Amino acid sequence: MRELFGLMKFGTRSALWAAVINSVVAIIKTAAYMITGNVAMFAEMMHSFGDAANQFFVFIGSALSKKEPTEKFPGGFGRLVNLVLLGAVLIVAVLAYETIVEGIHHISNATHSEDWFWLNIGVLGASALLEAAVLYKAMKEITEHLPKEQVKGFKLIPESYKHVKDAKPASKLVFLEDNVAVGGAVLAILAIIVATYTPFHSATGYASIIIGIALVLVVGRIFMDNAAGALGVADVKMQARMGARILQHPHINDIQDLDVIKEGESLHVELKVEVDSNMTIKEADDIRNYIEKKIKESVKNVTDVIIEFDDDDGIDTWSSISPKDNQ
Repeated sequence: MRELFGLMKFGTRSALWAAVINSVVAIIKTAAYMITGNVAMFAEMMHSFGDAANQFFVFIGSALSKKEPTEKFPGGFGRLVNLVLLGAVLIVAVLAYETIVEGIHHISNATHSEDWFWLNIGVLGASALLEAAVLYKAMKEITEHLPKEQVKGFKLIPESYKHVKDAKPASKLVFLEDNVAVGGAVLAILAIIVATYTPFHSATGYASIIIGIALVLVVGRIFMDNAAGALGVADVKMQARMGARILQHPHINDIQDLDVIKEGESLHVELKVEVDSNMTIKEADDIRNYIEKKIKESVKNVTDVIIEFDDDDGIDTWSSISPKDNQ
């Protein structure tokens, strides 16, 4: 139990903040829905509960994935965060379904109402601001590896969208969910205004369906990313970068094979290099240390490096199998 609590400090902070804030927002929206019965508020309530549960599991999973390898699990626990996220998306999928069903029901039974207008607007406006604060924190995590000048001021926003595909799984989930959360709150506000002041009284029902569909899209994206992560997906760009740096050593003649596998938020590296057959064990050991140092200098989240040596066969293998952008 002590080890479990010790690992919590390594969890993704944006996920923890998102879980706490979404829990508070969900409780507020629940109270507002019970008072007003507004279907757009119901959609946002379900969304916030889903986000809170999801992001709490993400925080736990990202923390446990930092556990050191054991004799029973020598490969470590890096992929645990992917497995947790695969389970967490089921919660969002169920809530998305309920949101869509409730929206359809409201469209067929829409009635005009001006009751509790400002309460609905106030709650949704406050939740949009809180969700935006969490989204900003996720943006900071996604761009933390970039130079400060590149993400200064409003430059942070486009840069976070540009680099989200390379983000840690937990940070990516928070980023995607809070994009939907902020957009959903704004959409719900607009729907309530339209339903109150125009004859289009079913606007909140349509807003609920749109929010539900947006949740389904997020679920699909997260599921595909983490299914690949759980199986073990190669980081092709990182392979190209590492290969170019490794070949800088004068005694490494070629690279037969190089695999960089994503293990949750970390990277696992396996490679086979070709060297002179007359090389001594000491020289080979020096090369091993050089490769490990170069790799870990250029990439912070590499957990382990497995290196094999083979005789130089005189065939340039790496140039034929490496990605085109290996320069």
